Amino acid sequence: MKCLVLEIIIIIITYNKLWTEAHEELSDLLSQELPSEPLRPERDRVVFFQRLTTLYVRYVRIFRQLEEAYDLIVHPQKRRLIRDVLDGVIGRVLELKNEMVEKEYSEYHYMDDVIQDMKLTPEDLEIPIPKYFITERRKALQERAAILFSIMDKSGMVEKPKPVVPRVLSLEEAIRIIQVAERARQGRLRTSIMRDIRDNERLAKKAKDKDSGEAIEQQAAVHIQKVWKGYVQRKRTKQECEEEMIFLGMSMKPGLTQSLPAVVHAEEKKAMRRARQEEHEEDYQKALISISETLRETEGPDMKEMLKDQIRQWFIECHDATGSFPEYPDEEAGGSAVIFANKTPEQLMEELAAKEEEEEDNKAKEKEEQKGKGKKEKADAEEEEKEPGLTFLPSAFLPELQNAHKTFTEVWQSRDESKNYSQRHEAELIKGEKRKEIEAEIRLQVDELMRQELANWRLAMEGSKGKKSKGGKKKKAAKGGKKTKKEKDLTADRSLESLYEELVVEGLVKPTENVKLHDFIGDYSFLGTTLRQTDIEPMPSLSDVRQVIALSAVLPLGSQVIHEKAPLVKAMLLVGPSGVGKKMLVHAICQETGANLFDLSPLNLVGKYPGKSGLQMMLHMVFKVARLMQPSVIWIGDAEKMFYKKIPKEEKDLDPRRLKKDLPKVLKSIKGEDRVLIIGTTNNPVSADLKSLCRLYTKIILIPRPDYASRFVMWKELIRRNGGVVTSALDLSSLAKISDGYTQGHMVRVVKGILTERRIQQIAKRPLTTTEFVSPLSTIDPVFQDEEEALKSWYAKTPLGKKREAAALGIDEEEVAAQAKDSKKKGKK
Repeated sequence: MKCLVLEIIIIIITYNKLWTEAHEELSDLLSQELPSEPLRPERDRVVFFQRLTTLYVRYVRIFRQLEEAYDLIVHPQKRRLIRDVLDGVIGRVLELKNEMVEKEYSEYHYMDDVIQDMKLTPEDLEIPIPKYFITERRKALQERAAILFSIMDKSGMVEKPKPVVPRVLSLEEAIRIIQVAERARQGRLRTSIMRDIRDNERLAKKAKDKDSGEAIEQQAAVHIQKVWKGYVQRKRTKQECEEEMIFLGMSMKPGLTQSLPAVVHAEEKKAMRRARQEEHEEDYQKALISISETLRETEGPDMKEMLKDQIRQWFIECHDATGSFPEYPDEEAGGSAVIFANKTPEQLMEELAAKEEEEEDNKAKEKEEQKGKGKKEKADAEEEEKEPGLTFLPSAFLPELQNAHKTFTEVWQSRDESKNYSQRHEAELIKGEKRKEIEAEIRLQVDELMRQELANWRLAMEGSKGKKSKGGKKKKAAKGGKKTKKEKDLTADRSLESLYEELVVEGLVKPTENVKLHDFIGDYSFLGTTLRQTDIEPMPSLSDVRQVIALSAVLPLGSQVIHEKAPLVKAMLLVGPSGVGKKMLVHAICQETGANLFDLSPLNLVGKYPGKSGLQMMLHMVFKVARLMQPSVIWIGDAEKMFYKKIPKEEKDLDPRRLKKDLPKVLKSIKGEDRVLIIGTTNNPVSADLKSLCRLYTKIILIPRPDYASRFVMWKELIRRNGGVVTSALDLSSLAKISDGYTQGHMVRVVKGILTERRIQQIAKRPLTTTEFVSPLSTIDPVFQDEEEALKSWYAKTPLGKKREAAALGIDEEEVAAQAKDSKKKGKK
């Protein structure tokens, strides 16, 4: 028992320390980002970007600490505060990432120098996927998966295993099988006879050579010794090399390939803590209801009488001081809460009168402000010309972070929890929160009663119903406001379940594959900063791609709070050669966020919902269900087909440009509260109209072929996942070098083709070698350098690519556009 209590106390101290360290780092960052005096614009772009990346790295570190703390702390009230801070930190990370893209004109950023200065590793910059995206919606996701499977089963979309039926052979087939078996038996018998003959001949030859001299025996002994000593020395050298690699931490002991007992025990403890989280959360919710009812019954009447007495006393003081009863504040102004703001009756009356005067003066001031705007804009422009520079964009998350950090320092930082080692809720904190809520509810009721009582007092004391308040006039609605047309609900008479079922049956809603974002294997790019310093634009690594997908798609879709305030991304396009994992990333995004997957690929829409009215109905149904069952991902495979410059003859009947006009219109209706993301994938963007494509997809992510480091890690991981064992006989370095140009899809195909059940059984006696993978690779056409260069040159023509190219040349994008127009005019002349 003592050991269990000690273990719980150590865990509490560990995660509280992690939480405290995150807030200490956050306090330092808030003091830098919210200084008492505004920072001056930075003229040096390199210095500004260095400051920006440093902030980004520090926020990512806080993100990782808070995510771990939120996942394993069991105290329900602490978890709520950690969740608020965590959402704010994630939002700030997304804001900084968006600002880095706008300042550097690139989706990929390299921070080798910052990591080195802060003594961090690339793993410290890995964006974690918060586990609460899935864990807090587990039941809903399981129910939705069950509904999807049942609909597909009813419609016959699920492939059922065929019953095993015994095959009936004809007479000719039976005779042929017997003949083949008999010939094989005769061949084996003939082979054994010939082996015996060869063994007898060899024994006879040895008998003849038995009378050879001692010189031959000595030569044989020397030869055997050479072979044996060479074998022993090679084995010893190999063992010493392996021990040296283990000592340096560059390889693992053979016995440690499986999980250690301590690791297994730690995972079991984590599962137990998550179960305790649910248990403590249930107790907390019950406590909220019970404590609220108790306070309402015990303290509610006293609060009500006390408020009445205070308001009556205010009536009397105002009457004694001014000779008349005051005007009761409206509910919009705060009601009776305004009365008790530590002000005298005279001050309160003056404030109420001042508010009325302000409302009248505001109209006159607005006109003057409009006139003065032009002068101010000119003055601001002159100041910017005098002192140009780069400044940080305004943040929507910093005020919330500041408030949450203040709550931590005031409530939790110095709180004594020595007696609460079970980490259940604290009733006193609940009472403090509920008292405020109950007081606000009771105040509304008291305000209604006291307004009536004030009217009765006036009638009794003044003989009239009281003077009409000046502010009683109804305000006219502001003119000039544009009336927004509400979209017609074409399916108002249908339930969400029927719409969802129809989309599943039509194949527009599809189940997602069970892949995670960490399954997109790739290593960190260690030369990005060095290459950019030499004016060479590096190709991003697969690790960089994984980071961008996590920041641009997974984190905003996973949380409603983050999505509403973070920079909005409505549509993104994944561009890369065939087999680099574009479709896998789409499924990984859905799995990490619990999102629905809608397939609006041109080939999937062939023959479905024909005509213009059918197309409108389909888009209405898809986006309606996507909004009501958010988060949702709308996938468009072969996205270039929608914007073909010229439709190929073989595809004219398919009408691939069907969504070209209507989809951009529907995209405008997506707002910050709608967690809906359109993702297009293409491996041939050159065949599409660039302007139309970029108008729909505001964020374009280029996915390259895997580099050497990513291929090395990928071969190793793929072989292990498919049942293979990596030994020294398999030279992964050579295999990674040979496979240059091959994509992840090619490598998966090769590994699955080699590691059959029979080959896996033979691995213990015959380890895998590099030559086994070379011949299957040779039968596959790789992605040649020309294809990758074509994608790079196409990406350079996108809006972000143009800005990047202009920044590299040291000129503005407007100048580049002007030069292009001039060259076109000259060409026409």
